[in-house]
Amino acid sequence: MEAPAPAPHSPAETPLPGVTAEFTVTSPEQMQELGRRLAKLLRAGDLVMLNGELGAGKTTLTRGLGEGLGVRGAVTSPTFVIARVHPSLGGGPPLVHADAYRLSGGLDEMEDLDLDVSLPDSVVVVEWGEGKVEELADDRLHVIIHRAVGDTTDEVRHVTLRGLGHRWAAVDLAVLSA
Repeated sequence: MEAPAPAPHSPAETPLPGVTAEFTVTSPEQMQELGRRLAKLLRAGDLVMLNGELGAGKTTLTRGLGEGLGVRGAVTSPTFVIARVHPSLGGGPPLVHADAYRLSGGLDEMEDLDLDVSLPDSVVVVEWGEGKVEELADDRLHVIIHRAVGDTTDEVRHVTLRGLGHRWAAVDLAVLSA
């Protein structure tokens, strides 16, 4: 994994305030490793929102989070089951992995998943959660993954992490590049 590198931003994006770190990842293995490193910074009560194009690496990053958190079960895309719970194998927080791609009702529809009940005791990761789960927590980590789109075999991803709220104010996200 290379040192932090600037990630491209579309003109329509408005930068979020908060603690930010940017990384360039050149393979699925590096994306998974970034997840393992990020897991060391996470604790029960953390909400992580993953956004990026189809095939950007959201589930691959989450697989690394699951390995780093030491949870049970293979971390796979929850697209068709909407959410999966992976209990800890060692006394840490469980990983709740949700996919909001097919949900259009915002937080009202997400409430059926009881993520608000799971959040205090778990690390909750929501793919495609932007505009749907922000109300779950003032403190949250946005992970935005950019990749080349179209007919390409380019494995390069630009990952931007933005920590919002008091929880993330003192966290040095740059340690993830070490």
